[in-house]
Amino acid sequence: MKKFRKKPVVVEATQFRAGEQDSSLAVYVVAGMVRYTDVGTMLVKTLEGTMEARPGDWIIRGVKGELYPCRPDIFEATYDPVTP
Repeated sequence: MKKFRKKPVVVEATQFRAGEQDSSLAVYVVAGMVRYTDVGTMLVKTLEGTMEARPGDWIIRGVKGELYPCRPDIFEATYDPVTP
């Protein structure tokens, strides 16, 4: 099998915190792409369908403006902070 390196891409992300509604996601709530649930999770419409985000998960905006949740351990292994 051939080997490939993932292209370096800068993404925007915010960490989902229990009991908080992130103002940076408000436009996505209004657009129906994000919905907070009664059980403290978040439903995120992705290109692959609706996914559930739990507190601590990161909500990532991809290169085409799409949103998707990412578990904290995967996020830390995949992304490094970018300094301005």
